[in-house]
Amino acid sequence: MNKVNESIAALRRLCEEFPKQCEAIPEEVFAHKPAPDKWSKKVILGHLIDSATNNHQRFVRAQFEDVPNIIYDQNSWNKFSAYTELNTQHLISFWQIYNRHLIEIINAMPEENFTKECDTGGNTPHTIEWLFADYVQHLQYHIKQIVE
Repeated sequence: MNKVNESIAALRRLCEEFPKQCEAIPEEVFAHKPAPDKWSKKVILGHLIDSATNNHQRFVRAQFEDVPNIIYDQNSWNKFSAYTELNTQHLISFWQIYNRHLIEIINAMPEENFTKECDTGGNTPHTIEWLFADYVQHLQYHIKQIVE
């Protein structure tokens, strides 16, 4: 549970700090693609929303399904979500409220459910505890790409 509490605290901090950091980035910088095959900061933010969406299912469904299989094609999710066309403030706000919602789900989860597993398409299924910690680390990695 200690790892879960550390991840909750880290996600709370991100929910407070990251939106302000995004809002300080000029729109032309936020939407700029550094190369034709690279994602803009805006698309990276969209990817983080997709990650929240898929992990939301993992955190919930793994509690009542026997090792659900939940994988996603990140490039297709980004393509069909049309993040480059969406309002940046909408994306920032949606990211923030979605992650606050995930914190509430994790806070409400019975401790024994953190050992339940989900198949994410790798060699072995992962526990909800592992998935949540990995989710927060994944956010931190991509947030650095956006704000630096």
